[in-house]
Amino acid sequence: MSSLPRLSLQAGRAARPGPLAPLAPAAPAWLTRWILRDVLRRVGVRVIRTDGSVFAPGSGAGPDQPTLVVYREAELLARLGAHPKIGLGEGYTAGDWGAAAGTDLADALRPFAEGMRRAFPPALWRARSLVDRAIPEAHRNTVSGARNNISSHYDLGNELFEAFLDPSLTYSSALFDPTRPMAEQDLQEAQLRKIDAALDAAGVPAGGGSPDHDEPGPSEFHLLEIGTGWGSLAIRAAQRGARVTTVTLSREQAVLARQRAAAAGVQHSVDVQIADYRQVSGSFDGVVSIEMIEAVGEEYWPTYLRVLQDRLAPGGRAVVQAILMDHDRYLATRHSFGWIQKHIFQGGLIPSLEALEQVAAAHTGLRQVQVRRFGPDYAETLRRWRQRFTAISHRRLREWGFADDFARTWEFYLAYSEAGFGSGYLDVAQITWTAPAPDQGSPA
Repeated sequence: MSSLPRLSLQAGRAARPGPLAPLAPAAPAWLTRWILRDVLRRVGVRVIRTDGSVFAPGSGAGPDQPTLVVYREAELLARLGAHPKIGLGEGYTAGDWGAAAGTDLADALRPFAEGMRRAFPPALWRARSLVDRAIPEAHRNTVSGARNNISSHYDLGNELFEAFLDPSLTYSSALFDPTRPMAEQDLQEAQLRKIDAALDAAGVPAGGGSPDHDEPGPSEFHLLEIGTGWGSLAIRAAQRGARVTTVTLSREQAVLARQRAAAAGVQHSVDVQIADYRQVSGSFDGVVSIEMIEAVGEEYWPTYLRVLQDRLAPGGRAVVQAILMDHDRYLATRHSFGWIQKHIFQGGLIPSLEALEQVAAAHTGLRQVQVRRFGPDYAETLRRWRQRFTAISHRRLREWGFADDFARTWEFYLAYSEAGFGSGYLDVAQITWTAPAPDQGSPA
């Protein structure tokens, strides 16, 4: 299986996460403590408190249970009281709590993800709107807003991402071989398997990039990629003989993607453009977009799906790899501002498959022909990323311009995400749509 080139650039602008929540609680400490104890009891997490006492819910509680250690209880309660959906993650960043020795952070967070609905008494779940924060207007994914939102994460510096991603520099879920144990498989190989699966679904000819060939074969297939990343899919498609137009809003990614395409000898087949998906014109034989729809925003899903349809030649296929959640959870969180949106992905929103199906039916003539789910593979991908990320020294992070609390913020992000996929709270799928025939109209 051919490899993808790995080149390095100096770290770029280091965007900063939002400020920590204020410590002035909106709810009294006693009430926050009571709710927290009830949540811990419902999800079954053991806690060692600041004074050394142990809260062990359930008769079967023991040292093998996931265990948290609270170092600064008053501060943690204040953060949770002020911002229940944001305070837990900010408390971890601030050092208010951590995973106990022998407990992996993702394992400690997984019971919360598994028991999200049962974690809160029904009355509190119904009253969640009282503590929800609205998504900031500045995070809307207008053309200018989307550029700022993407830059805040993907322009942190290529050196950072090179330090914890595999050599293919692929920042999305890998697809492991289901016939072999995941732990025995190479991450780069699994990433290329994911890329090939998407290209196959989009109808890109196998060409020379298939495992049985070394040289690209001739092809007139023109592929549009929405969301370049660092160029892995575009390079792979070009190695299979396709001509690729790929768009990104990240200048850091665009520069390195062009360099990697040149290093792979396919620069004449790969056109990397810094452009919004709404600015693309022309007709393409296929469209692929890997984990970009999460950055589109619900307001613009109709536009995004219409772009897929309008850019496809008749009979062409669009493949969207999307992180998903159950529809009821999507409905409960769609207007709510959470920790991930504040500190990691500004303007981000995870859809449900049902929501995307409804938007496609209402605003396009796209027809869904295949859904390939592989959520557990994302948990394993994130586990490996976190393992590599936590090995980065604080000295290196400081050299790249990051404050000391950046490491804890990103460790929580990776573990929190791993717990979501490991529990089934989150899923990932490659969704394939076909364009309508020329004589078929599209919904208004």
